[in-house]
Amino acid sequence: MNRLPASDLLRTLRDLVFPPSCVSCGGLCEDHELRHVCRKCAPLIFRVKEPHCLTCGHPFFGPVAGDRICPHCEGLRPVYRRAKTVTLFKGPSRELVLTLKYRHGLHVLEDLKTLIRANSAVREFLHDAILVPVPLHVRKERERGYNQSELIAEAFRDACGDSAPVIANLLQRVVDSPSQTSFDRRTRQRRMKNAFAGRRGAPINPDQRYVLVDDVFTTGSTLNAAARALRRAGALNLDVVTFAHG
Repeated sequence: MNRLPASDLLRTLRDLVFPPSCVSCGGLCEDHELRHVCRKCAPLIFRVKEPHCLTCGHPFFGPVAGDRICPHCEGLRPVYRRAKTVTLFKGPSRELVLTLKYRHGLHVLEDLKTLIRANSAVREFLHDAILVPVPLHVRKERERGYNQSELIAEAFRDACGDSAPVIANLLQRVVDSPSQTSFDRRTRQRRMKNAFAGRRGAPINPDQRYVLVDDVFTTGSTLNAAARALRRAGALNLDVVTFAHG
């Protein structure tokens, strides 16, 4: 007779007493691939596949011939090479990120790992890389209690299994800027200028590949500013990965 591991048994008992609710519609979640998105809402998650923009990861729709200019990152002038993302920031995917970021919903990290694990292209992209979470300012991290980008970096690492990348906190946020949500691209770029710096004494190998990790790629202003600071610190081989794009 096969016995459930203790952790699975505890989860099963917990779900019987406190059934998980869907972050999107609030309904009860039956046992399936995702624990916090119900069967009805799960198909609404847009899982990004190729072809997609190499600069921001947003998918191209329809036939692709030659180089395509992506309107989501036009004018960005990235100082990194390539970017990938797992989902689009809408529907249940958006609610997963917001639950983690603003509602202390650490429980949804399990679903983030499941969605990352299902994306073989992203897992291959992270092979042999060092993951660098985009940092929060110390004040904001103290208020929130954690840096969601660091937790997402851990989700990427755990989802990669045997080929798990290493995580290194090589950056610090030196400018305590307000939320960027309400600003346009140009304002975001101006506000993010010199917002990051390399951590003093952090070891950086110019021959090593580094991948910046953030929750959402919006205009790319934050990620590009972080990449610029990491490049100044000596990292020459830079890419980007996010959980969502929107």
